[in-house]
Amino acid sequence: MLRTHTNGELRIEHAGTEVTLCGWVQRSRDKGGMIWVDLRDRYGVTQLMLEEGKSSAEALALARGLGREFVVEAKGIVVERLSKNDKMPTGDIEIKVSELRVLNPAKLPPFLIEDETDGGDDIRMKYRYLDLRRNPIRESLQLRHHVGREVRNYLDKQDFIEVETPVLIKSTPEGARDFVVPSRMNPGEFYALPQSPQTFKQLLMVSGFDRYYQIVKCFRDEDLRADRQPEFTQIDCEMSFVEQEDILNMFEGLIRHLFQNVKGLDIGNVPRMTYADAMKYYGSDKPDIRFDMKFVELKGEGVDLTSGKDFQVFDAANTVVGICVKGAAEYTRKQIDELTDFVRRPQIGAKGLIYARVQVDGVVKSSVDKFYSEADLATWAAAFNAEPGDLILVLSGDGDKVRKQLNELRLEMGTRMGLRDPNNYKVHWVVDFPLLEYGEEEDRWFAMHHPFTSPKPEDIPLMLAGEFGKVRANAYDLVVNGVEVGGGSIRIFQKELQSKMFEVLGFTPEEAQAQFGFLLDAFEYGAPPHGGLAFGFDRLCSLFGGTDSIRDYIAFPKNNAGRDVMIDSPSPLAQAQLDELKIKTTV
Repeated sequence: MLRTHTNGELRIEHAGTEVTLCGWVQRSRDKGGMIWVDLRDRYGVTQLMLEEGKSSAEALALARGLGREFVVEAKGIVVERLSKNDKMPTGDIEIKVSELRVLNPAKLPPFLIEDETDGGDDIRMKYRYLDLRRNPIRESLQLRHHVGREVRNYLDKQDFIEVETPVLIKSTPEGARDFVVPSRMNPGEFYALPQSPQTFKQLLMVSGFDRYYQIVKCFRDEDLRADRQPEFTQIDCEMSFVEQEDILNMFEGLIRHLFQNVKGLDIGNVPRMTYADAMKYYGSDKPDIRFDMKFVELKGEGVDLTSGKDFQVFDAANTVVGICVKGAAEYTRKQIDELTDFVRRPQIGAKGLIYARVQVDGVVKSSVDKFYSEADLATWAAAFNAEPGDLILVLSGDGDKVRKQLNELRLEMGTRMGLRDPNNYKVHWVVDFPLLEYGEEEDRWFAMHHPFTSPKPEDIPLMLAGEFGKVRANAYDLVVNGVEVGGGSIRIFQKELQSKMFEVLGFTPEEAQAQFGFLLDAFEYGAPPHGGLAFGFDRLCSLFGGTDSIRDYIAFPKNNAGRDVMIDSPSPLAQAQLDELKIKTTV
């Protein structure tokens, strides 16, 4: 070893010890008679000291020629610092250098290798190997390592076995777009990269591996954003001879274990919410329950507090729904206008926003005073349990559409009111999703999760009777702070029911056999009842790290266009390679 210790290791008790350190030059300070160099590695920073007349002339000359990010080796004695730095773990000591060696000089980096850097996203992505030297990124990857280790520890103790599944598989038409890989040995034929190991883990259940897991790469050629990458990692799990309750209990245990051992937090029992309640009260299948602000209907099923007052906007809508923002009655007209502009954005699509303030004296003043009397507005306030100082915000429109719009406004108000602290964790399950959803444009039914999700046993007769919209899935999502971090289902394990599911989704028997015949055939050889789930590993890490983006938790991520700007990928193939693969392009 070139070094005896790391740069985060030495303390005052090592004073007098001769050591050899290696690392990168963080910064150097030449004060004439004294030179100090901060030496960095992934473990920390240690200060080197050289003194005119006491250090060798060769070492002093080398020290004066050091630039940022030079790789150096330093030998010397650990001594107590005269001016201690309590902000550094090694701040009580420094190294009195006797020998200095430059292992490799460095060009001046294009951005500061500091916690607070002057590099923008593009340049940091281009020089990712330099960005990885920064403490925040290093700590993010160390957190990822810690989470992965704790996942394996927990699942190993629960008798799960880690099994690798293939990366070159068959393309399937359901779900996101596949990445495809040409086969040289089979001209004109292609592998696909897995969107998930779904069918393979089901086959492992058929094989008798009753508890399987894998921390596995998945690939989806879809539009990207901060929490999506074309390649990402799942904690993929499956169990046999279980019901939904068994799965929920097992993975509540995992999430509690992770919070306890990674964050030092006890999250207690994990509550459950039906999909119907999630949509009714929050307008989202992954509601953020760190704050209340539940939806209240002024017009909808079984209630109408708005009609008959000649306000055409509400009269024409089948749903009028709002939220009560505690303590926000002091919002100015300018701030209200900002919120109106917010809900009118094309991404949200609301036509406008109605508000009502509950004044200190209890009187309600609104933007629709012309149409609604003081008594009418008092009825609204009562429906919201609004108190003096509260602000009521109301949207109108069609059912689920207006609820989704209000969800965006609710989240915005939660942010504005400081109610979405990333270090305040609220975890819950959402259960009883619809099994199927109807695509108006395509004029057919789609699986809400995937085609292998089982209906609730009591809803199978509804499915067989053709009442597809009423069928609930035996499915569940785990939500943390308004982010879906995992989801799964009890699977179909009988050929007849799986064939029926394919039929509902528009597959002919021939198409189903061609695409999934291997699975249907396997079900005839003694498939056990089984189910599982997958956690988004990158997303889970970003939540533990208190950030929205998953990029900092991936060593070499892609940008929003799915490109690796560091290695310039994807890139064109040479014509000779295309010819060998029997591929012609139109680009």
